[in-house]
Amino acid sequence: MTDLGLAAQELRLRRELAAAYRLVAHFRMTDLIFNHISVRLPGPDHHFLINPYGLLYEEITASSLVKVGLDGELVGNGPYRVNPAGFVIHSAIHAARPDAWCVLHTHTRAGCAVAAQAGGLLPLNQMALEFYGRVGYHDYEGVALNLAERERLVKDLGDHPVLILRNHGLLTVGGTVAQAFLRMYYLEKACEIQTAAQAGGPLVVPPREVCEYTARQLAGEAQADLQDDDAYDMTWAALLRLLDRVAPGYTT
Repeated sequence: MTDLGLAAQELRLRRELAAAYRLVAHFRMTDLIFNHISVRLPGPDHHFLINPYGLLYEEITASSLVKVGLDGELVGNGPYRVNPAGFVIHSAIHAARPDAWCVLHTHTRAGCAVAAQAGGLLPLNQMALEFYGRVGYHDYEGVALNLAERERLVKDLGDHPVLILRNHGLLTVGGTVAQAFLRMYYLEKACEIQTAAQAGGPLVVPPREVCEYTARQLAGEAQADLQDDDAYDMTWAALLRLLDRVAPGYTT
């Protein structure tokens, strides 16, 4: 790819990543200036974009995102720096999972509640069943400031699209920014439903074969009479239209 082509790709990814930050803010999944969403840039340098440390998600724009290498160092000059804990988690996953173009991490109330439960994410609703058998778990080791934790974190994620960091929060990966965001959106909803259901009395859990089949359906891996292959694309397009109304400055 030419330098011009790489620049165009970077601009597109900056806008998509800024959109994800604004959407996380809109749906109230933020933790002030903390947590991160990162995306890998195309090209031989293995650079990725991440939020500048100190900005609220609702303040982030395409141009304010910072570019860093796998060593956590900023590429180029600028007024911002990177949260070191974000570098530990995100760089490890980007280095180990070529398919993980986007990595999204949150500390939401419902997500942290489920992360503190011995049973983890339970198959209590259709949203949770998207992740049935596809969730990794990583035990809490303290604030993610130690580089030695990276190997264990990557091992616990494995080839899953979701990692629950026990006593900490949620993490999703995706081949696109849209995929990582929508996985987090529905993972968060599944956690909200789980904590609400647990407060309401005895739980009903579908049979294992139904859980497995539904997971295959939602992953597009099961035979069915009807198909809905473009649902995620249409959902992401609708979310971008939402941002055009409520936060049009994110693309700048």
